[in-house]
Amino acid sequence: MRRRRRKHRVWVVTGASAGIGRAVVRRVAARGDSVALLARGIAGLAAAADEVRAAGGRALPIETDMADFAQVDAAAQRAERELGPIDVWVNDAFSTVFAPFMDTRPEEFARTIQVTCLGYVHGTRAALTRMLPRDRGAVVQVGSTLAYRGIPLQSAYCAAKHAIQGFTESLRCELLHDRSRVRVTMVQLPAVNTPQFSWVLSRLSGHPQPVPPIYTPELAARAVCYAADHPRRREYWVGGSTTATLLANAVVPGLLDRYLARTGYSSQQTSQPAAPDRPENLWRPADDGGGGAGRGHDFGAHGEFDDRAKHRSAQLWASQHHGLLAAAGAGAAGAAAIALGLRRR
Repeated sequence: MRRRRRKHRVWVVTGASAGIGRAVVRRVAARGDSVALLARGIAGLAAAADEVRAAGGRALPIETDMADFAQVDAAAQRAERELGPIDVWVNDAFSTVFAPFMDTRPEEFARTIQVTCLGYVHGTRAALTRMLPRDRGAVVQVGSTLAYRGIPLQSAYCAAKHAIQGFTESLRCELLHDRSRVRVTMVQLPAVNTPQFSWVLSRLSGHPQPVPPIYTPELAARAVCYAADHPRRREYWVGGSTTATLLANAVVPGLLDRYLARTGYSSQQTSQPAAPDRPENLWRPADDGGGGAGRGHDFGAHGEFDDRAKHRSAQLWASQHHGLLAAAGAGAAGAAAIALGLRRR
């Protein structure tokens, strides 16, 4: 039997110049789809667009600050004009500060919220403005374990991710009420080996690092693209650490507070001192104009922790196969009941 040919789709990926966004772009390009790449960094955007074209896809790089709705809406308008109707919008762009709350300046906290939370809101609005009249399309919010569980030294980022979680739940209910066929889903990720730890604004004494266990950007991209293909599921969890953290937070949040108070500082920085000239991307893109070693540099998808990064996640597989696991569980329960009945007889 001949396989049905998959429909060509148009994607918009924010934060497309580096990290998870860059890995998503590569995966989309491998499908031969068209993709509009939104980010601030010109060097990373240009390199990502070259990768898309080399893979046979159509690329439209658009320099965009997600904190500015006018720029985001103009980018969406251009994407539809040059590539066609948007089928999938992936919100991934973010910025943050690594520091205790009282060492984070009010304007830095506000900027993190503007980019990391309002950027998602702006992207979602731009997408829905175009998808709702057509009554089709999917919005994928790239989330985090920190959307449910706050940790020390990342108060601004945790606040933003919690807000995105609440915003997405509210929006999902409204779409269901309106019987819309536009879908919104969220992918909750663990620590991922991205370049952010080389450019995030940090006031830590050591070099920032993701909280182990660490996963690859490609694993995250696989989850994001699966969610885009299956957006009826409200949420996907990636990584055993995500599941363990969220379950612990639901059952023993006070105990988790104490655990993170004891381990959260050391687990987020290495023993290597932070470089004084490291780039910082809160206000300007790190790959061009961020200062220090990052000027004019394409960071790509990966950070510095490849030797510690995991390529697979059993939890991702489980999240993608709820029906199969439920059927297996029901079958096992039925078999156990039959065996118990026979034993009693």
